[in-house]
Amino acid sequence: MGTITVEYQGYIITTDKTQLQPEAIHKWLSEESYWSKNIPYELVKRAFDNSYCIGILIDNRQIGYGRLITDYTTFAYLADVYVEEEHRGQGLSRKMMEVLMEQAWVQGLRKVMLATLDAHGLYAKFGFTPMVISERYMEISRPIIYGDTQNACK
Repeated sequence: MGTITVEYQGYIITTDKTQLQPEAIHKWLSEESYWSKNIPYELVKRAFDNSYCIGILIDNRQIGYGRLITDYTTFAYLADVYVEEEHRGQGLSRKMMEVLMEQAWVQGLRKVMLATLDAHGLYAKFGFTPMVISERYMEISRPIIYGDTQNACK
């Protein structure tokens, strides 16, 4: 599980955490995302530290991110995937997912899950489908835990 860094249309896509910028990730997640508005920096940093991360940079500025919460053996949950709006439409999300999902250890996982409001088409290209036996899955949901009652996912 070494680091991967690729150049794509002038952007750098990397799994090297030393190049990623938790402060920029926090800013976007806490201000722009629909799923974690107002999330404290400490939580973003702890999640970053304890996940397998990938990011997109241009001119040493972080403009995209995603992370796998994983045991590196059987399971992963894909979370916090974004590309800043002004950089969308260039295939960056697709390329970031390609880099992530083509890794041998990821391909060997028994289950990879995610939740999305509006990117089903992107994830379907990488084999994601609706849950086959969704009635087996349960959750504890706390959509307003960070205080965002306006954009909370139910």
